Amino acid sequence: MKKISIQFLIAIFAIGSAATLVSMKRRDNFNVLVILSKAKDHVKMMTCARPFLEAMAAKNNFEVFITDDTSLINDDNLKRYQVFVQLQLAPFDMSNGQQDALQKFAESGHGWVGIHCAGLTGKSFLNPTRRYWQWFEDFMGGITYSPHPALQKGTIIIEDRNHPATKNLPEKFELVDEWYEFDKSPRPNVRVLGKADESTYHQNKPMGDHPLIWTNEHFKKMIYIGIGHDPSMCTDKNFEVLVRDAILWAARK
Repeated sequence: MKKISIQFLIAIFAIGSAATLVSMKRRDNFNVLVILSKAKDHVKMMTCARPFLEAMAAKNNFEVFITDDTSLINDDNLKRYQVFVQLQLAPFDMSNGQQDALQKFAESGHGWVGIHCAGLTGKSFLNPTRRYWQWFEDFMGGITYSPHPALQKGTIIIEDRNHPATKNLPEKFELVDEWYEFDKSPRPNVRVLGKADESTYHQNKPMGDHPLIWTNEHFKKMIYIGIGHDPSMCTDKNFEVLVRDAILWAARK
């Protein structure tokens, strides 16, 4: 019997290891559906968000489909995806049927990442003939949106750096945003990850305790990110890390 050289065994092991890594990488693939807002004041952000999210997907081994067509929020289409990103699309810009499909998607164990206008709870924008999406307000901690102050620079404080979505962020960072306000703090009902430092900008109506990033332990793979209005966010490293890690967390098995 011919002797097998050590070099040959090393080569075989290296090939096997590489194949395993490729296989693992393929198993990590998942699909993300991003629905954009059609609102006129969101156009600039939506334009820069496409290359921003496409580059993120390429770097992090997931597939992303980006559109502003809300008709794709239906049971059959959502079966193709593991994560739904609601990028500035307000809840009231979806039909009741689309809301039902998204609710079913989340309740069946899939991920949801809502950014900025995705958190516009309350009935002030709602046609009175339409059913109100109470399930979504419950996820948001039972709060309703109130008018935000002017676009301006401020600071966000990351108070929970143990969560996978915020573990790679600094303790605080500056950004330009609209600093959404609500009728009260959702803290009693949610897990707060980050909050606005109200001493760093001019509020419309000070909240005192002002959470802007949170999850809800009753909704397993859903995370709300209240910042994200200005196009400058697409070149902000901290925002990129936050959105990336939120998506990866929402896609977890």
